[in-house]
Amino acid sequence: MKRKLPTRSDVAAAARRIKGHVETTPVFRSAALDEIAGANLLIKAECLQQTGSFKLRGATNRLLQIPKKQRAAGVVAFSSGNHAQGVARAAKRLGMPALIVMPTDAPSVKTDGVKSDGADVYLYDRNSENREEIAAEIARKRGAALVPSFDDPMIIAGQGTVGLEFAAQAKALDTSLDHLICCTGGGGLISGICLGLNGTSADTKVWTAEPEGHDDWKRSLESGQIQTNAPGTRSICDAILTPEPGALTWALGQQYLAGGCVVSDEHAFEAMRLAFRQLRLVVEPGGAVALAAALFRLPDAARGKTAGVVLPGGNVDSRLFAKVLSREV
Repeated sequence: MKRKLPTRSDVAAAARRIKGHVETTPVFRSAALDEIAGANLLIKAECLQQTGSFKLRGATNRLLQIPKKQRAAGVVAFSSGNHAQGVARAAKRLGMPALIVMPTDAPSVKTDGVKSDGADVYLYDRNSENREEIAAEIARKRGAALVPSFDDPMIIAGQGTVGLEFAAQAKALDTSLDHLICCTGGGGLISGICLGLNGTSADTKVWTAEPEGHDDWKRSLESGQIQTNAPGTRSICDAILTPEPGALTWALGQQYLAGGCVVSDEHAFEAMRLAFRQLRLVVEPGGAVALAAALFRLPDAARGKTAGVVLPGGNVDSRLFAKVLSREV
């Protein structure tokens, strides 16, 4: 059965629904970063969101729409960490039990965050096991609601509130977003942002940002059909390592996206250092990819223009972050 795509009105409804449950995250400017990029950057710090990432938006929107009589059975989700923490926090607030299927190599800061909100964790091997199948079976046995990490209309709509919020903040600064660059894994955030911008900042050109070896969105946009990453391809950017675009997110992205940017892990590390040095922000590797793209792989069309950059997450292991700052990696 074909699922209905979310719309801009769904994003607007999500913004009303989750108000009071999430933070309005700030937008930063830096003359030093503008000079490196060759553009005027507006940097939205979703890394300062509760739970340390934008994922709380979609999780909250999704869980609030579960009928109260069904909430006792709880929820099951699968995630490398940020969606896991968003679901765990939203479930805790609504008094719902939660179990999250997470990879064995997920950073401890993320698994610890999930457990601290009272959720159970089921660990799987991302190279040999299928997290969707595991989560679906657990949800079936429990009679729980399955909460996908990105390819779900309510999740996409919730994440899209970032776009609505960002456009309003740019307007308040007496400017507009000519371009926007966003870290992209499954595509829930970037496709939602496209919907949020449609009608508010419809002329904004939106670009994906991905790590080398996981450039499925860029390749998909260039070929016109979904491309898959090679199995076992690794990157330090764990938060955005997905096999391919989702069905719903691709249907939206194909309509709205301008193209894609690809950066190396070394670019991500340098963006983390610059975010800390210039903005005093802690950003995880996957969350630094859009900033890395703006600084080192900016599309030619964006040069000299105003470009929005979304920093979606800041849940980085403290030992890794120390090594990044000291250039040990």
